[in-house]
Amino acid sequence: MDRIYVMQLVRSFQVGEINRRTFLQRATAVVGGASAASLLLAACQPISSAPRPVTEALPTGEGVGSPDTNLTTASGLVAGIVEYPGPDGETLTGYWAHPEGGGPWPAVIVLQEWWGLNEHIMDVTRRLANEGYVALAPDLYKGQVATEPDEARKLVMELDMPAAVDEIGSAVDHLLAQDFVRGDKVGIVGFCMGGGLVLMTALANDKLAVAVPFYGSPLTPQQATGVKAPVLGFYGADDSGIPVEQVRAMGEALTAAGIENEIQIYEGAPHAFFNDTRNSYRPEAADDAWQRLLTWLEKYLAG
Repeated sequence: MDRIYVMQLVRSFQVGEINRRTFLQRATAVVGGASAASLLLAACQPISSAPRPVTEALPTGEGVGSPDTNLTTASGLVAGIVEYPGPDGETLTGYWAHPEGGGPWPAVIVLQEWWGLNEHIMDVTRRLANEGYVALAPDLYKGQVATEPDEARKLVMELDMPAAVDEIGSAVDHLLAQDFVRGDKVGIVGFCMGGGLVLMTALANDKLAVAVPFYGSPLTPQQATGVKAPVLGFYGADDSGIPVEQVRAMGEALTAAGIENEIQIYEGAPHAFFNDTRNSYRPEAADDAWQRLLTWLEKYLAG
């Protein structure tokens, strides 16, 4: 093991030069595996939480928040809070990001885990923007973010799922109304609770070009026949909350109904294997899933 390189890596993470995902990817390569890298991460929490440098950007279209909520990041993305009308005319909010310039670009909805619209989901939103998409993550908890499982469980139980699907539909409509968005459909990707909502939205909304649930509760075979978009699903074989048999049954039903799908089940992966802020993170599975996601988005949105 290159101890000097590891020390430099730790220092880069602590001062905010690299994020968790990059740290774990690089550390895994030099310390002998993901488990050892995760232990190293736990021992070197950042000594500075200063945000990345930003400069003000102009508002970016109808319904955005005030100018100081939409910022050009150091990586050249416009990112920030956006406001848009809900199903009953109420004001909804979310976090969005897109490349600088006028576009147009294809668009993707990003749905939160049961924790809420936290930094992990915002990071995924920015990652998609870096790939050339307009990405919007609706704030389904209306500003609440959980850090403990009991808090998250309470927020999930209080969430009206059919109403959430309607709000997601409003986010879809808002994206499609922007002059810097290309096409008449969007992609949708979600994680955990958001993965289940991806599938529920795919039953109700015909403006989806592709639906990508990460470890979301699978549809029953009967429900699966009503899906309105191709489905790319990612699940962990060691997910104690989602039986693999139910996942496979959904995939078989989608195939029988003539709905294009790919269901990827990762051996040794638990629930939330994509979340690089949790001990459940599995870099190999997460990296593979990310590349498959980009391939499907390219096929159905960018191509």
